[in-house]
Amino acid sequence: MSIAPLAAVPSLRRPAPVFRGRIGQDARSGHYAVPHRYRLHLSTASPEGLRLAIGHRLLGLDGSCPVTVLPAVPDQPDGGHSALRPLYEASAHHYTGPALAPVLSDDWSGRIVSTHAPEILRDLDRFRPAGRASLYPSGAESRIEAVERICAEDIQRAARRAVEAGADPAGRAAALEQLLGTLGRLERYLAGEEYLVAGRLTAADIELWVALVQLDTVHSRRLDASAVRRVAGHPVLWGHVRRLTARPAFAAHLDGFVSSAE
Repeated sequence: MSIAPLAAVPSLRRPAPVFRGRIGQDARSGHYAVPHRYRLHLSTASPEGLRLAIGHRLLGLDGSCPVTVLPAVPDQPDGGHSALRPLYEASAHHYTGPALAPVLSDDWSGRIVSTHAPEILRDLDRFRPAGRASLYPSGAESRIEAVERICAEDIQRAARRAVEAGADPAGRAAALEQLLGTLGRLERYLAGEEYLVAGRLTAADIELWVALVQLDTVHSRRLDASAVRRVAGHPVLWGHVRRLTARPAFAAHLDGFVSSAE
């Protein structure tokens, strides 16, 4: 499989983030890269939080950007976290929406920089410590974005449609065809490559790992036995998942995500 042609997959339709500030490279940006200024607030029970937790650890940011781990189950009826409410209220006058995770906050001002997980990880990558490899290597951004779309549209969304099809066998069959076709292409591609992009571990592998773990622990439990066998019938792909799971950055956060799915 070539990753580049799959860039034509429709764009991600993520919920619009409430805050979308960016970390710049100098003081003129307002939020510039300074150690010990920023803090992540996340729950590894959510896919977005899990991706950020893995990336944060791979980038070696524990000492310069601490993480506040939130409960797996939000304590507010609207799906928000009461611990984040002061940050939201300080950042938006008369804010009444849910205080959702993940959040990148600015400890200097006590306000939110961003709630947009993909951009948060990209910004954290920009001020990784010396000696840490970038998760977004130069020239690979478009291919990583293609993997993000594949995981969102052709794995996660297709799996949800297959599960939710109910009494619509045609809809279920179409969703399974999309899902299994994507897994098959990934299987063939990884048969000749150790990683998805640039010949090394990048954000693309984090994205795929989270998508497949979610497929295995959440969606497959609601598929019939035949579909589960067909999903499992990709030894190279699931071998890739196991190799990544053997890395501490991935394994350290797996239990929290799996237990939340049970």
